[in-house]
Amino acid sequence: MKLGTLFKVGAVVGVIAIAKHYGGALGFDQDAALRYFHQWSDRLGIWAIPLYVAVHTLTLSLCLPYAVFFEAGAAMLFGFVPAVLCVFSAKIMGASLSFWIGRLVFKSSSSAMNWVLNNKYFHLLSHGVERDGWRFVLLARFSPIPSYVINYALAATNVRFIVDFLLPTVIGCVPMILQNTSIGSLAGAAVATASGSQKSKIWK
Repeated sequence: MKLGTLFKVGAVVGVIAIAKHYGGALGFDQDAALRYFHQWSDRLGIWAIPLYVAVHTLTLSLCLPYAVFFEAGAAMLFGFVPAVLCVFSAKIMGASLSFWIGRLVFKSSSSAMNWVLNNKYFHLLSHGVERDGWRFVLLARFSPIPSYVINYALAATNVRFIVDFLLPTVIGCVPMILQNTSIGSLAGAAVATASGSQKSKIWK
C-alpha cells in the first residue's frame, strides 16, 4: 500500500478515534452530526448533488488541499455509488478547467512560461509527453504526484486535450476515486459504530 494511502486511512481513523474519545465529554453526538448533514442534503433536494459537484470542481481547479475530505464526505452524504458518480464528474470537470486555465496563463504570460521552461522537472514531463503521449499521461495519473500539478504542468506542453489529456484522465482517476469514497463509507460506518446506533449493526 502506498504511503499516501496509509496517511489518508490513518487521518480518518485518527479523527474517528478523537471524536469517539472526546465526543462524550464535549457533548458531541456523532450520530446527530451525521443526521444533520443528511438533513442538509435533504433540504437542498435535487440541488445537493449539483452543488457538491460545482464546489468540488472549484476546489480541484484552484488547487485547494481538500479533495480527499470532499470525496470521503460524499460517500457519507449521498451513499457509495452516487458519491463515485459525483466525484468522477467533479474530477473530470476540475481537471479540464485546470488545463484550460493553465493554457490561458502560459499563453498570455511569457514570465510564467519562462519559469516553466527553466524547470528541470518540466523538461522530463515534456519529453515524456512528446515520446509516449497518452501513455505517459496515464502513468502520471497513477503516480503519487498531486493531480492539480499534473493538470497545470500538462497545460504548458503541446499535449492534445481529448486524446492525450482527457481520456487518460478519465481512466486514471477511477482508482483514486474508489479509494477515497471507500474511506468515506468506512468512516461513516465507524462513526455510526462508535455512537452505538442501531444502523451500525448493519454496517458492521
